[in-house]
Amino acid sequence: MGFSAREAAHRAASDAERVAWVDEADRPLGGMPRLELRRRGLIGRGTYILLFNSAGELCVHRRTLSKALYPGYWDVAAGGMVLEGESYAESAARELEEELGVAGVPLIEHAHFFYDAPESRLWCTAFSAVADGPLRLQPEEVLEACFLPVAEVLAQTREKPYCPDSLAALQRYLARGRQSAD
Repeated sequence: MGFSAREAAHRAASDAERVAWVDEADRPLGGMPRLELRRRGLIGRGTYILLFNSAGELCVHRRTLSKALYPGYWDVAAGGMVLEGESYAESAARELEEELGVAGVPLIEHAHFFYDAPESRLWCTAFSAVADGPLRLQPEEVLEACFLPVAEVLAQTREKPYCPDSLAALQRYLARGRQSAD
């Protein structure tokens, strides 16, 4: 797969980032390069930020083809790996600003869960935020983005490839909302 020099450099830097390494109970074990953690099938930490506008529409974006996981897939959340020494909340604020250019908005924590798939083993925390300002997409990670009604996003997940890990975060957010509405 051919990437631009900028995308290749970004991916190499991303693979070398020292991310949080944790055990099955989410207890810190230290840090290691992201690529090594993934290769060894160890557990890291991840954040997912569901970004809504004030009309209640969810921001979805398409990942670049240079992404190590789920290249070209649609994603319902900004987010990524928690860096070594970083909290879940710090990671969420950093990732939201890096990927979508949204900063200084309140983040609301919704769910803490374990995601276990062959390609990714993570303790995750899902957050939500609301912002109406213009998005500034990180070109190395995001091809395009738009806000859609949640029902439309859920319908699209049956037709287009969506990242399964962020869908797990969205499902927990929606389930929690239904519980509080009861």
